[in-house]
Amino acid sequence: MLNFYQSRLSTADPCYNLFAMQYFFVLGNNPTLSIAEITAKFSCWSKIINSQLLIIDSQENIQAIEAIEKLGGTIKIGVVNSQIDKKDYGKILKNILQMLVKEKISGKFKFGVSCYGVKTIKGKVIGLDIKRYLKNKNISSRWVDSREATLSSVVVEQNKLIDRGMEIVLIGIDNKILIGQTLAVQPFKKLSFRDYGRPARDDRSGMLPPKLAQIMLNLSSANLEKTILDPFCGSGTILTEAMLMGYKNLIGADISLKAIENTKENIKWIKNNHQLQTANCKLFNVDAMQISKYIQPNSVDAIITEPYLGPQQSRFDISKAVKEIELLYSKSLMEFKKILKQKAILVMVWPLFYEKQKNIFINPNLIGFKIINPISENLKKNIFIKLTNRDTIIYGREQQKIWREIVVLSKE
Repeated sequence: MLNFYQSRLSTADPCYNLFAMQYFFVLGNNPTLSIAEITAKFSCWSKIINSQLLIIDSQENIQAIEAIEKLGGTIKIGVVNSQIDKKDYGKILKNILQMLVKEKISGKFKFGVSCYGVKTIKGKVIGLDIKRYLKNKNISSRWVDSREATLSSVVVEQNKLIDRGMEIVLIGIDNKILIGQTLAVQPFKKLSFRDYGRPARDDRSGMLPPKLAQIMLNLSSANLEKTILDPFCGSGTILTEAMLMGYKNLIGADISLKAIENTKENIKWIKNNHQLQTANCKLFNVDAMQISKYIQPNSVDAIITEPYLGPQQSRFDISKAVKEIELLYSKSLMEFKKILKQKAILVMVWPLFYEKQKNIFINPNLIGFKIINPISENLKKNIFIKLTNRDTIIYGREQQKIWREIVVLSKE
């Protein structure tokens, strides 16, 4: 398949390849965070289609099922097979049917159609035409339909469209339709099990979702052999997700002895449930503001952490909480500077408070660190990218008392 973006690329571009494969990524609820994560993992050329979709060109085949297990912010991954003029419905249908012909269909064939940014063609029309075609070929089929223009990852998974059928995906871009198929969907059952099924779960020591832990690890771009530290490890979500992603050298620390015990229990649980090989994971019951006494100088490659974010009660003095948090973070950052290697990355959650219709950010002392923009240069001016004035990403839901500000720092 010829790369239809080739006219926009220079042959001097290291990612340029006339025969590059094109993959689409359906983004999560926070598109900016999803895009930052994907482009941190896949550094080749990419294009934002809309608030739901990112397309990348890859010179190598992406193992979609393996990749999506480690991408917390991606709902679906699929491959683009062809691109057709929007107005040529006959050719669009023909290309879809050619995709079906290549499938080794046995038994009842399940299929669904999802349309992203496509207004001129209805999924229901295509579904009926596909159903009619399969019937004429004496192939028993089941069309998985939805009231929405797109099928959710839950519908795709529950109907086994990846294993025993196909989700056909149509993507509108300019005056073209991209035709592809979904290769993998987010493992929502596994993520939920790791979140709510873990034996040690403590509201007071943080409730970092596993998928956000994955995103933060990916934003660090740290090699799997590097040494990763979580100095506020809580119940160990970042450490256990790092183990599942293949990181070999991990360090966890927390001022709470109960948190360390919870982390140990959850590490044992995750190892037993996933038959993981033993990773090198050291745990310290220590205050983050004293951590350099336990870890050698310039020995840590990356820090990924969600520290204490403030009081959990419904009403509290925000100005007092901000001062306490800024002091904690400032002193901790001074310690982190001692143990991190030069140019090391620190991915950190900072709390964002809301009072009297105003966002209240914290401002710890960043001496020795600088905030870096997690979005690649060619994408950061896109209208769908939402960054704060200091190049950070806000993550949260309306019901939350405290929102998360995802901050990527580099040691200067």
